[in-house]
Amino acid sequence: MNLSMIRSLVLLAGGCAYSNAFAPLQTTRWAAGLTTIMSSSTILYSGPPQKSVFLTPETTKTCAKVAGGTPLYVYSVEQLTKAADACLAFPNAYGLTVRFAMKACPNASILKLFSSKGIHVDASSGYEARRAIYRAGIPAEHISLSTQELPKDFADLVDMGVKLNACSISQLEHFGQRYAGTGARVGIRINPGVGSGGFSASTTQFSKTNVGGPSSSFGIWHELVTDGTVPNIVEKYGLNVERIHTHIGSGSDPGIWQQVATKSLSFCKTFSTVTTLNLGGGYKVGRNEGEATTDLQEIGKPVIEAFRKFAADEGRELRLEIEPGTYLMAMSGALVSTVQDIVQTTGEGGHTFLKLDAGMTDVLRPSLYGAIHPITVLPGSGETSDVGTETESVVVVGHCCESGDLMTPKPGEPEDLAERRLRKACIGDYLVIDGSGAYCSAMSTKNYNSYPESPEVLLEESTGKAHLIRKRQSLEQVYQNEIDAPEGVF
Repeated sequence: MNLSMIRSLVLLAGGCAYSNAFAPLQTTRWAAGLTTIMSSSTILYSGPPQKSVFLTPETTKTCAKVAGGTPLYVYSVEQLTKAADACLAFPNAYGLTVRFAMKACPNASILKLFSSKGIHVDASSGYEARRAIYRAGIPAEHISLSTQELPKDFADLVDMGVKLNACSISQLEHFGQRYAGTGARVGIRINPGVGSGGFSASTTQFSKTNVGGPSSSFGIWHELVTDGTVPNIVEKYGLNVERIHTHIGSGSDPGIWQQVATKSLSFCKTFSTVTTLNLGGGYKVGRNEGEATTDLQEIGKPVIEAFRKFAADEGRELRLEIEPGTYLMAMSGALVSTVQDIVQTTGEGGHTFLKLDAGMTDVLRPSLYGAIHPITVLPGSGETSDVGTETESVVVVGHCCESGDLMTPKPGEPEDLAERRLRKACIGDYLVIDGSGAYCSAMSTKNYNSYPESPEVLLEESTGKAHLIRKRQSLEQVYQNEIDAPEGVF
């Protein structure tokens, strides 16, 4: 019996149909009735809305049909365009380049959409850079590469036109040795001494989303710039430092971000050849009702004045670069899954569990960070008229044989679960996990338990048309690179 038959039978049977923030934050209400985090309780409440952030029961069903069933990722053209326009309007004094942090969602159709808007690419590995070039057709000169692992063939990428940021002394030495005496242009990524990430208030201690400060390995430590180490290497090899780059974390505090932006300009004074300052990304996105989303206009206005003051003092007009990933993608995408089982435990500590046909193989953030995503239950019939009003408190779990495959953790505590108040669900209903456009498809544990990579769909909300932009992986593709051991080994 297939899933559509189960849904039909259920319906026929009458079943369930830190921080001194420099700028103010704007509170985002993405959709009426979305999840509200209640600080006094471990239960997170969600009302029974008629739609998720951008999916209705009808468009959910359409997208699932195009994908050949659930689970699948859906991205909204309208949401992507709106986010892109907001980033392209970032305040600047002497020119702006927006670079999409493609690690957030590297699908070629997404890259092409942003490229059509004039957005360039930030790549985090040599593989990403080549993927953007060969699969999405992004011009090499539109790609910036900042990487923890310098590719062995980095010179080939640079010769193609890719702009490289040296992210360590070793990387700068390798670049210098390859291009000694040529006046080659290079960027320098600097760790400014502080960081800020969405899951930690500390600016100096370790956090999974903090990439600045003494507990972070990202970038060249700022004292190695001011003590002459980096300038000496640049002079030794005759390099041309054209860009300074800083990035302090994902979901960073807007006030700290602005302070680091001002400090970053001081590094530009060290090198008279610098023409561009890249301030990274990491802008907060409020996935849930009541959470804050960074107002780009507010945090950008003081940066304009800082750039103008630098120009007056130094006689150079610097171009600004930003590298949004989450801001562009998070609320532009959703994971559509199906409730494939419901189980109960009783007594103290008992729960009702909704088991999905998806999980950490598709959305890892809750298991990794204790991240909270908006969750909406929609009728399996795909009909708005079947949306009920009855609610229940449940724990939502994934399909993996892994106790950490949890979609409803306590906020920021991946080792503990929390109940969520959702519309009462039946087996066969859709469950939509919004805020899944960034670092979900790209950062999943796909193929764990040999589950295949889920398909991706691009939705035109205005017309209701859905387009498949990545097919579901087949089982054969999961194990296609395996090679049998020679006879006699065992």
